[in-house]
Amino acid sequence: MKIIKFAFPILLCLAVGYVSGDVTRESIATWYVSLNKPFFNPPNWIFAPVWTILYVLMGIAAGLIWNEWKENKEVVKKALVFFTLQLALNALWSYLFFGLHNPLLALLEIIILELMIYETYIQFKSIHKTAGYLLIPYLAWVAFATVLTASIWWLNS
Repeated sequence: MKIIKFAFPILLCLAVGYVSGDVTRESIATWYVSLNKPFFNPPNWIFAPVWTILYVLMGIAAGLIWNEWKENKEVVKKALVFFTLQLALNALWSYLFFGLHNPLLALLEIIILELMIYETYIQFKSIHKTAGYLLIPYLAWVAFATVLTASIWWLNS
């Protein structure tokens, strides 16, 4: 049973990443190349490995929290609700930016996403410190993605 508590959230996060990547792939070769981007825009090849690592870390963090279910059901349930919400927002960003080609809407959404990730971090850290710490790279990457999204919107508006 314990393996399911880790395998399921890891696979769920990777599935969200795959679906998001599916929306992204088509636009990378067409729409995205036509945009003005800031000097600090990473090369396209970096995104897939970074996101894969982040999704695995997120899944492990969620598994650590789920593993605490017996000790603190209500607190764990609340933390996993925040986790699920931020994961849905994570997927939504790709659709808004790459699917709808709308950097402004994606920027507004990613700000909400960053706040939800931060709240998830707070919830997770209060239950299991390591689970909270595993979300720090994700928080940092999405903060960078927020600046990148804002820059792309600004350079192309």
